[in-house]
Amino acid sequence: MRPTALITGSSRGLGAAIARELAPTHDLVLGARSAASLEAITAELPGSTSWPVDLTDYDAVAASVPVNKLNVLVHNAGIADLGTIEESSVDQWRRTFEANVIAVAELTRVLLPALRAGGGHVVLINSGAGLRANAGWGSYAASKFALRAFGDALRLEEPSLRVTSIHPGRIDTDMQREIVAGEGGNYEPSSFLKASTVARAVRTAVETPADAHPTEVVLRPTGR
Repeated sequence: MRPTALITGSSRGLGAAIARELAPTHDLVLGARSAASLEAITAELPGSTSWPVDLTDYDAVAASVPVNKLNVLVHNAGIADLGTIEESSVDQWRRTFEANVIAVAELTRVLLPALRAGGGHVVLINSGAGLRANAGWGSYAASKFALRAFGDALRLEEPSLRVTSIHPGRIDTDMQREIVAGEGGNYEPSSFLKASTVARAVRTAVETPADAHPTEVVLRPTGR
C-alpha cells in the first residue's frame, strides 16, 4: 500500500511542484481554497484527491479531515503581505499570523492521530525570512520565525514523527512576481530558485532513511 501525502496550497507554484515530485511514490491529497483551483493539478496527476477548504475556517477543517492515516503532511500554504513596520496594520499582522502560523498549528493538531498512525513526517515550507529578517518584511519574517519555533516544539513533543523545516530563498513563482512588482523591481527568473528545485529538496527530506531526522534544509539561489 502506497504512503499518503497531504499538501496544502497545492493548486499552483511550489505546492503543485511538490505534488509532481511526490506523485510517483505517494497517494496525494491536494488542498487549496477552492475546488476550481485544484482542477488542473488533479487532472494532471490522476488518482490524486482534491481537498478544497479554507484552512482558517477551523470548523470546516475539523469536519472534513480526509484521512485516518497520514504519512506526509506538507504545509505549503501561506501568504506574504509585505510592508514596513510603520506601514503595517493590525489586520495585516493578524492575517499573516493566521495563515502562516495558526492555521498550520491547528491543521497539524487535528491530523496528529492520523500522523501518529502513519509514523508521519511533517514538512514546513518556511523561508530564508524564518532565519533572518529584512527591512520591509517584518510581519512575514516574524510569522516564519514563529513557524520555525512551532516545528521545533512539535519535534520534541512528538518523537514518533519527523519534522523538517525547509528554508528556501526567493522562488520563481507567481507570488514572487507580485512581490517584485510591489518592490518596483524588474523580474528576472534566473535570480530565483526554481520551484522544482525546492520540491526536489522536499522529496529528498521525505525519502531520507528512517535512521536520520532531517530537521532543517536551507536553500539559497545561485543565480544560475
